[in-house]
Formats: sequence, structure tokens, C-alpha cells
Amino acid sequence: MKNILLLGAGRSTPSLIKYLQTHAEAEDWHLTIADQNYDWAAEKAGPHARSRALELDIRDAEARTAAIDEAQLVVSMLPAHMHVPVAEACIDKGIPMVTASYISPEMQALDEKARKKGVTVINEIGVDPGIDHLSAMQVLDRLRAAGNEITVFESFTGGLVAPENDDNPWGYKITWNPRNVVLAGAGGAVKFKQEGKYKYIPYHMLFRRSEIIEVEGYGRFEGYPNRDSLKYRQVYGLENVDTIFRGTLRRPGFCKAWDVLVKLGMTDDSYQVEGVDRMTYRDFTNLFLAYSPQDSVELKLMHFLNIPQDSSLMDRLRWLGLFEEQPIGLEKATPAQVLQKLLQEKWQLGAEEKDMIVMYHKFGYRTPAGELRMLESSMVTKGQDKEETAMARTVGLPVGIAVRHVLNGTIQSPGVQIPIKRAIYEPILQELAGQGITFREKEINYRS
Repeated sequence: MKNILLLGAGRSTPSLIKYLQTHAEAEDWHLTIADQNYDWAAEKAGPHARSRALELDIRDAEARTAAIDEAQLVVSMLPAHMHVPVAEACIDKGIPMVTASYISPEMQALDEKARKKGVTVINEIGVDPGIDHLSAMQVLDRLRAAGNEITVFESFTGGLVAPENDDNPWGYKITWNPRNVVLAGAGGAVKFKQEGKYKYIPYHMLFRRSEIIEVEGYGRFEGYPNRDSLKYRQVYGLENVDTIFRGTLRRPGFCKAWDVLVKLGMTDDSYQVEGVDRMTYRDFTNLFLAYSPQDSVELKLMHFLNIPQDSSLMDRLRWLGLFEEQPIGLEKATPAQVLQKLLQEKWQLGAEEKDMIVMYHKFGYRTPAGELRMLESSMVTKGQDKEETAMARTVGLPVGIAVRHVLNGTIQSPGVQIPIKRAIYEPILQELAGQGITFREKEINYRS
């Protein structure tokens, strides 16, 4: 029997756990679901005969090591900053590891040691990062194999609410870690390359720089840049490409409204607000505006950011509740934590509602005959219910499939890596297609 240790039982794990449990009998697996909150782990394990729950504080090195010792493979669905000590222990003991998170510099530093020990550590195998890598590399490899030169690569992903449940002016509901929603883009300057020119956008200007993208059958979206696109030039073999751009999708109007929250300072997580326990959300909004006993909070905000009174921006801010005399209900909090609490209340996905993942790639290329062409590839998938959301499925299924192939020996690739090799992306994409997660391709005008 092969023992799988799953660290973390958060909202992105239901589809992963269901996949592992579904295959447990045939593959002779036993699944241990470990979490600091035992009740969460026990709920996810359920009555399944080959699953058990374990209460585990990952910061307890002795307990962490003991849990890893019993496993033949470790899946880490912990917060990103907790992966490295887990990876170190796995490499020391020769145990493969799979995680959906971005590779940090500290994780990358373990690559040589992992290679020497023959240990596979697969990262970035969720949705974005994850399915974006798999699907992009499949097309890039195919185009290059035909002798084409890649000139443009753009990739966007959005976790959104399904159109039938899109009932608020933001066109958005939370289906993943709400803290990450609030702090999106706050990790430093965004970097990319556009038509041969390097571009850098600081956080305070990020949500002013969006472009419109049309996905057939689902309408228009706006995409804003995401993280450091430049680091994927070498990874994807695109060192000489004219344009490389990775971004996030939202519905039109979202970015301008979110930009207001950034400009006010509501997404700042670096200090605590004094007296927040006695504040309403209206008081909170007023914190960031000039003192004026005569003017209303609404008027001061409009003057400060030059927003017309009849602007749809104000409609979105009013709907969010930023001007309401509702107590915040927190004893201590940073501005970002106050905003997060409000968003969790207002952007909650209902019990019968569904979310949606949208992914869009654009590939520009020059044929061997010198002709310029453009190909777009898109994927849209909806959640099944509040537990098996589109987000949970597109994060959890690639992780689960990778686990199965690593344990079966069909993926043998030592080192710290992302899923860009044909031996990894082909079987995973094929199985995802069987789960209804497929891409549609079409040729478009070169400058579309």
C-alpha cells in the first residue's frame, strides 16, 4: 500500500481528495489528510475506508517529520510560505512532493539537492499556475515542431462567477483564498515585454492598465498584468519573443473600481488601524480622505479621485457597503483585513451558485514561409456545486493526476520543476479532457 500525505484541507482540496479517494482502491493507496483544524480534515476524509484525518501543526518540526516519514508521496496544499521545510524533509527522505504553488527562490534553491537524491518535486500544477503551463507548452511545442517562430505569447486566467449567478455590479464572487484576492498584485512591480519593449508597472498603477479580451460564447473580459512574465521566457523557450504577457481576467469595470480601493489605501496590509473596534465601514472609508466637517464621505471621495457623481464606480462602491454605518466587528485589523471581511460578506458564493474559470492564450508566430499568423486557445469550465467549484476542480484535478503518475512511475523527473515537459503535460491534459476541461483553438487576425 502506498501512503499519500495531504497537508492542508482548505477550500481548494475537495476535488483533489475526491480524485484520490476514487482511485485509492484500484491503485492501492491510503490517504492521510492533515490539517491544524482536525474537524476540517475529518470532514474532508469522511467515512472513506482508505482515508484518515490527522491533526497537525506544520510548524511543529517533530510532528511534521513523523507524518512525512510514513508517506510515499506528499501533497502540500499549505500556504505558499510553508512549502519549503516540507520539501526539505521530503528530499532528505527521498519522498516525491507535489504542490500547486509558485516556485519561490527558496524552493528553487533545493533543485540541485533534489536532482542528486533523485526526488521529483513538482510545483505550479494547479490552474494558474498549472493548467496554463500544460496547455501553453502543448501548443508551443506543436508550433515549433512545424518550424514556426513564436513572436507573441499572452496568457490570461480568471476565477469568476458563472454568468447565470452574476448578480452584482462587480461581476465577481470569491472562490479562493480571500486574502489573496485582496493582496493581488501587491508583491512588487509587474514585468512583461510588449512588441519588443520591456514594461514595468508599479502596484499603485496596476489596475489602470488593462486590455479587453473576447472569449467566444462568454463575452468580454478585461485582463490586467500578473507578476513577473519575464521569468517564463527561458522556461518556455521564448528568449527572443517580441511579446510575453501573463495576466488575470475580470469582468469589464472591475479594474477601475478596484483601483479606487488601491488608491485609497484599503489594500495595505503593513499596519494596524487604530480604534477599528469602534468603527463602521463608513468611518473606515473616511480614514483615507481629507478632513472636512461640511462635506460627506461620498463627496470627499469623488473630489479626491475625480469621480463623477453619476459614475458606475460610485455604484460599485455603494453596493459594496463602503458608506454604510455598519460596525466592522474586528478588534484589531490592517486596512486589508477590514476590506477582506467586507468582501467575504458581499462577494460570497451562494450555496446553489456556481463559479467559472476562464483561461485564454494568444500565440503569434511566423511560418517558415515568413507569413505572420495568430492562434488563440481558450478554456471555460463551471463548478459543479459550492464544494466542487471550478476553482477547486482546476486546482485539485491536475494535482491528483500528477500524484497518480508520479506514484505509478509514468512521471520520472527528478528536481524542483514546473509541468512543462511533454511526458508530464500530455497525460495530464488528456485526463483533464475526460473531466470536461478542454481547450478550443481558432486562427484570428494577427493584431487582434
